[in-house]
Amino acid sequence: MSQSDTPDDIDASSAPLIEHLAELRTRLIRSVLAFIVGIVLAFTVAEPILQFLLTPIEETLRTLGDPSPTLQYTSPQEYLFTLFRISMVFGFALAFPVIAFQMWRFVAPGLYKNEQGAFLPFIIASPVMFLLGASFAQFVVTPLAMQFFLGFADVSSIFANLLSRTVDSLPAAAAVVPETSAGVKITFFGKVNESLDITLKFIIAFGMCFQLPVLLTLMGKAGLVSAAGLGAVRKYAMVGILLLAALVTPPDVVTQLILFTVVYGLYEISILLVSRVEKKRDDKLREEGYFDDDEEAFDDPLMRAFDEDLAAEDAEDAKDAGDDSTAEKTP
Repeated sequence: MSQSDTPDDIDASSAPLIEHLAELRTRLIRSVLAFIVGIVLAFTVAEPILQFLLTPIEETLRTLGDPSPTLQYTSPQEYLFTLFRISMVFGFALAFPVIAFQMWRFVAPGLYKNEQGAFLPFIIASPVMFLLGASFAQFVVTPLAMQFFLGFADVSSIFANLLSRTVDSLPAAAAVVPETSAGVKITFFGKVNESLDITLKFIIAFGMCFQLPVLLTLMGKAGLVSAAGLGAVRKYAMVGILLLAALVTPPDVVTQLILFTVVYGLYEISILLVSRVEKKRDDKLREEGYFDDDEEAFDDPLMRAFDEDLAAEDAEDAKDAGDDSTAEKTP
């Protein structure tokens, strides 16, 4: 702080910061309240949501011959915490429009009108692409993964279904496991939280992968990447997508190829979108007269003055060199 600063100047300079902090506090409080309301609403339907998320496992078990697919929990609080976890995830999804609106109202006053028009579509496109990725994971990837994982083990409840064909004197509700002559039966006793965990991981992973066009297009609009640059590193992107497919999918070639095809297709779409953004930006700059297609026809006054000064200096240096040479030849 300089000695010339008065207390009034200090108070005036700090006032905008205090106003911004107060505005930020208001937006955060509203976002948290919306998140809490979303959690409460999601908790009321958490069990149907859980049944929906576990549908791929249920269908796979029934395909393998299990007449009554069953999952278990091994601690008293496990099932409640599982429902609460679902409530938090889907509560955030319900509250996201309100949270995004509050973020937008906080950031928008600091942006120009053209910047607001450029940024707003990405706020809308991001949740849409995440929903597409989550749907792809739930209806395509997760069933394939469950078929791969559960195909290695026998289903435990099949043994109970064999009761009527093995023992006739016991009640129908009794369960009898047939004796085995050798070996150990490997059966599936699925836990609710672990089964839900792998489903949510697929949903989040593919939802984030589907953000690729949104991210690259936004970076292209900001001038951080170009269509030519993305095309030049296409082979490296293919290797990276293959590694990603190997990490987030089961060791199943079919599932990995599906993920690679989808994500690489999104990469190519991103290149087209970035190219379109660059074309619109170039057209706008051309209309404003910043540059022309014909470089010779483009007249920049600053460059013209610089070239003229440079030519004059070269001519003067050549003249001085000629005078020195003449003086040396004169006896």
